[in-house]
Formats: sequence, C-alpha cells, structure tokens
Amino acid sequence: MTSVTELLAINLFEVFGNRDAPSRQAAIERTYSEDVVFTDPEGSVRGRAALEEKAAAILDEAPTDFVFTEDGERYAASDVGALAWAFGPAGAPVVRGMDVITVEDGRITSIRTFFIDDSTVRPPSS
Repeated sequence: MTSVTELLAINLFEVFGNRDAPSRQAAIERTYSEDVVFTDPEGSVRGRAALEEKAAAILDEAPTDFVFTEDGERYAASDVGALAWAFGPAGAPVVRGMDVITVEDGRITSIRTFFIDDSTVRPPSS
C-alpha cells in the first residue's frame, strides 16, 4: 500500500506537475478514489475526470518553464498528510501553497489546497 508521504509526492509531481496527459491520467487512476474531492479557493470538483481537468487547466495556463517543487517537509499521519509547494520557474516561484490530503485504503479521497498570501511571494528580479 502506498504511504501518505508517497501519495503527497505523487499528487504534486505525477499529477499536478505532469504535463504528459496519458502519464498524468495513469497516476490519477492509481492514486485517487473514484469520487475524490478537490477544493481550492476557486471551488470544489468531484471525481477523477474533474481532477484531471483541473490539473490540465493549471498546467495549460502556466508557462512551460513553470514547475512544482516541494517547499518544506512532508507531514503525515495514518490517514492525512500535508505538503507545502511552490510553482513557477525553477528557483523563482510565483505562487506558494499547501496541499492537505485525506487518505482511505491507500488512495487520496480529498485534497484541500491553500495559497500563501500573494504579498509574501516576491516576483523574480529582472
């Protein structure tokens, strides 16, 4: 069974950070429950297909040099975990946030995404 800390990494890198649609879809199928709920400040979506659409939209709207990186330690209990992340050009993130996941039977059942206040993120210097 996949650990909570491993699921945090899969969620960040193999799904939301993965620009290859077939590979991303395969990760979604093995990582999330069928009725997974994803919630961020824009609202909530339910189901694997909706989650895939959300991940694809984020990546499609971002410049090709934007990548997700871990922005701190992974925190985990038996059924919940949290991971801070950064998104932007390598070494110059423009967005920071945190994902909190809930896990049941080795699959993510919910993801809650929080963003760090924009005023704390500094744009890259020119």
